[in-house]
Amino acid sequence: MLESLFAEFERIVVFDTETTGISFERDEIIEIGAVSLTTAGEQEQAELLIRLSPGRTLPPFITELTGITPEQLAAQGVEKAQACGAFCRLLEGGGPTLLAAYNAQFDLNFLYHFLRSFGREGMLRPPRFLDALTVYRDRRDYPHKLENAIEAYGLGKTAVNSHRAVDDARAAAQLLEAMAAERDDLIRYVDLFGTHPKYGLSGRRIASVTYRPQPYERALPLYDMAEM
Repeated sequence: MLESLFAEFERIVVFDTETTGISFERDEIIEIGAVSLTTAGEQEQAELLIRLSPGRTLPPFITELTGITPEQLAAQGVEKAQACGAFCRLLEGGGPTLLAAYNAQFDLNFLYHFLRSFGREGMLRPPRFLDALTVYRDRRDYPHKLENAIEAYGLGKTAVNSHRAVDDARAAAQLLEAMAAERDDLIRYVDLFGTHPKYGLSGRRIASVTYRPQPYERALPLYDMAEM
């Protein structure tokens, strides 16, 4: 039950984004999904389709990957300001908050850029961060996609990597619980992100995060390597 994390944090907000591409500077978030966990379990969730900026189009390969269509965004999407406010409300109030994602470096870069456009990037200063992908790389061999982690931990009956944000956020939350049941050292990965041993950091550095190259050979957990 994520004991090491809840000993320090009152809430764990697990989130995911779907985007029009991989560049947080050029592409846009089209969906945000999040679940907010407490010791009582899942308390709140957000599932927001977000309309594109005027003149922008949805790449066909994104529709193929996610199932999200331009028609859905137009009919069911909310304006960016509304999505920003809804996500920020998940982070407001309460005590210490942990913000977690699978491949958090990618999602946090997009989220920071999105919030900054509304002057709300300060919402990301109080939380601390956990990358479930970093933990998984320490636990299992390549490949390291979310779908591989779901399979490795036997979560296929209740979790799905659908490439829809709220589904993937729920799957990441279940994965964290499964990894904690296996070995509850997750607190030692807070604000510690693994980087590719050859290609290094992807995206912009997050000031509060410590980055360490994460080798494929798992001689030691990344947190012990960081302390050497």
